[in-house]
Amino acid sequence: MNGDLRIDRLRWWHLPAVAAMEIAIFGPEAWSEGLLWSELSAGHDYRAVFDGDAVAGYAGTAYGDAEAWLNNIAVDAAHRRRGVARMLMDDLVARARAGGAKSVFLEVAVDNVPAQRLYDLYGFYGIGVRKHYYQHTGTDAAVMRMDL
Repeated sequence: MNGDLRIDRLRWWHLPAVAAMEIAIFGPEAWSEGLLWSELSAGHDYRAVFDGDAVAGYAGTAYGDAEAWLNNIAVDAAHRRRGVARMLMDDLVARARAGGAKSVFLEVAVDNVPAQRLYDLYGFYGIGVRKHYYQHTGTDAAVMRMDL
């Protein structure tokens, strides 16, 4: 199912492609290349699935004492339905466990049903709602947690 896809660390030179992917997927809520750069500079853990040299998808995680926060996850439209999101999630969960995290948290738009289905498969459950979390659209975010 994954073919020649591989997962590796996201590097600064991948950021133009990731920023373009953000715009294509998230529109006005997209993270800018500068914000993505600041995430890498802060030492947050960003991983990407590559199809050859192309970024097929990526995810970013920040770690606290005993928790991990999935900051973002995105899969390029041309690479969907190939297991990219699952590769990223499997990697995230394994890295969070290895780092001693006891739980993983995330926020997801309440109208993003496909993402919520993916998170349900991994055992995430709702713990709250952040009203009007997404500034440009005013969409609420469901806060979800997964216990490791």
